[in-house]
Amino acid sequence: MFAELNQLLGASPQRPDAGKFTLLRDTRADGSFLVHHFLCFYLRAGCKVCFLALLQSFSHYHSVALRLGVSLTAAREQGQLVFLEGLKSCLDLCFGEEEEEQPAGARPLQFLSGSTSDLRALFDFVQTSLSAAGSDPWRAPVLLVDDLSVLLGLGASPVAVLDFIHYCRVAVCSQLKGNIVVLVHSQQDSADEENELLGSCLSHHSDLILWVEGLATGFCKDVHGQIKIIKRVSLELLGQQDQAQLYQYKIQDKNVSFFAPGLSAAVL
Repeated sequence: MFAELNQLLGASPQRPDAGKFTLLRDTRADGSFLVHHFLCFYLRAGCKVCFLALLQSFSHYHSVALRLGVSLTAAREQGQLVFLEGLKSCLDLCFGEEEEEQPAGARPLQFLSGSTSDLRALFDFVQTSLSAAGSDPWRAPVLLVDDLSVLLGLGASPVAVLDFIHYCRVAVCSQLKGNIVVLVHSQQDSADEENELLGSCLSHHSDLILWVEGLATGFCKDVHGQIKIIKRVSLELLGQQDQAQLYQYKIQDKNVSFFAPGLSAAVL
């Protein structure tokens, strides 16, 4: 995890929040470093984590986590981390010879087979993975998704994805008092209306939004992009406005540094 980002968010592994929905978005930049941050943050906080890794393999996330001082293999062996490797699950479901012999619970991406159009099997996987968190030695459960846009690319409808997130929010945030963190990628100059609709709808239901964007001036070796931190105000607090802060950042070997726009050390 990145200490500077924790300071900006007012977060600490010793006191993780409860019942929060965090949306990660990116435009003209790769916001995946935020996924690695929250994965390591919640594992260090002692939370039970269900990670729906739809974008990369386990070895990819594991190698990055090791550089940040966290072993995903150890966390999985100890039962703290439940890892769904989306790429492998898709291949097994589409080309696996033993698909029919597997129980329904072993096929969280069952909608790919065309037998159903909803994501109920995926929700059942999440619920089963985290429902026993109260009897585990871990803290509040966490659902982490990278990247929710992949479900649209695999053929799920925006309504099905939003329904899936709604039920996850009820189960994880409301009932189990845990947290959800999801990433939604946006392509440069994207005309994908479904993807933009998904991001917009989730923004209205988020407690915290971290929006990573590329620089309008283009590539810069000393400033890799900017991040907007939006802390949403509860609907119960009428008359108050959301809090928004803007920073620029530079990704380093094992860290990410943040600074106010125009205050990069390379510029000064």
